[in-house]
Amino acid sequence: MKLDTISRYPETTPKSTPLLFVHGSFSDARVWDQNFLPYFAHQGYEAHAFSLRGHGLSEGHERLHSWRLADYIADLEKAVSAMPNPPMLIGHSMGGMVIQKYLENHTGIAGMVLMASVPPQGLLPSNLHMAMRHPILFQQMVMFSLMGPRYGSPDMMRRLLFSPETPQSKLQEYFDLVQAESQMVAMDMIWFNPLRLKSGQLWLPLLVMGAQNDVFVSPAMVRETARFYRTEAQIIPNMAHAMMLESNWREAANVLFHWLERTVSAQPVTDAA
Repeated sequence: MKLDTISRYPETTPKSTPLLFVHGSFSDARVWDQNFLPYFAHQGYEAHAFSLRGHGLSEGHERLHSWRLADYIADLEKAVSAMPNPPMLIGHSMGGMVIQKYLENHTGIAGMVLMASVPPQGLLPSNLHMAMRHPILFQQMVMFSLMGPRYGSPDMMRRLLFSPETPQSKLQEYFDLVQAESQMVAMDMIWFNPLRLKSGQLWLPLLVMGAQNDVFVSPAMVRETARFYRTEAQIIPNMAHAMMLESNWREAANVLFHWLERTVSAQPVTDAA
């Protein structure tokens, strides 16, 4: 399976830990290249993002609706194997669950960052929260999930993912990146493939981040994820779910950068397991 990868490199010798970004549902690697990949390359890191099978320019679109969560985990395994050193894995939304599932059976990475991630309990708590707090928007999201981008609109995407003040021109630009998603993967995250990691099982550098105005993965759920991994959540104020694309994306990037500088860049490089 050929996976499309976008890579940005610093102008000087890169730091020893490469960054590998994993996108969420309905998107691809390009959401990271808007802001985060250039930002972290400028900070001295190799910054890589790949598109899961059936997404973006990767192969597998013809079988998108038959792919399972295990297939996405296999894609991450392939992407990690191509890194020059053990990478820091950074996942957004569904991408965060892909990373958590990957860590059930893999070691040898530099750490994990979860950004507005599907929580360890799976997708069901997020869906129930949204259905109760935002029932009309939840119904629209379900229709979008079933019927694909042709049902959606930039305005609906704003209410789901972005802050109200996001410029219309940016919304249209980002809406052009939206695509369909495998409903089998969604079902895996709800019922069929629950996370097998146990609370406190992971002993590696770990950052849990969320957005104050996220209607999908609420700050309360982000804090529950942080408690599961026995760490503290970092909630970015005045930000919605699409953390890497929001107008104030740099606030989230800065939190991640300073955490990397404190906890990862000073560590010696070890061989991947």
